[in-house]
Amino acid sequence: MIEFKAIGIIHTPFIRSEGTPIQPRYADGACGTVELFAEYEAGLKDLDGFSHIFLLYHFHRSQGFNLELVPFMDTQSRGVFATRAPKRPNAIGLSLVALERIEGRVLHIQNVDILDGTPLLDIKPYVPEFDSCAGVRVGWFEKARKTVMTRRSDDRFT
Repeated sequence: MIEFKAIGIIHTPFIRSEGTPIQPRYADGACGTVELFAEYEAGLKDLDGFSHIFLLYHFHRSQGFNLELVPFMDTQSRGVFATRAPKRPNAIGLSLVALERIEGRVLHIQNVDILDGTPLLDIKPYVPEFDSCAGVRVGWFEKARKTVMTRRSDDRFT
């Protein structure tokens, strides 16, 4: 058995999955905050020098999963691991957000695509030398790229 303990709560303007941006890149500057629990505040030391951070979180409103599904921007069934759908065997989410500032144990973030009240599992800094890749292939998503910028989430995947 693997157990995780939330280290904080993510606060955003999105209370339903419907209308929530489908990825941070297309969140149009949507603002939110991350409230770190007091016992983890010391872990924020030196994080303020980074412009972007990865948030790892629990899809707390996702129930069950299917190993195959039709992704939000597609019409064909795909394997869950070839999608970013929240209904997963382990309901873990990952978002790359802009870090605006830190005030005490509250992180002010932008480009957030996460539901309000989401439990935070971890924070990691974005480092281009580690996290950026050349020659990337995006599989089935290549055909969906043109519509992604205008789409928002729906309730099919929660």
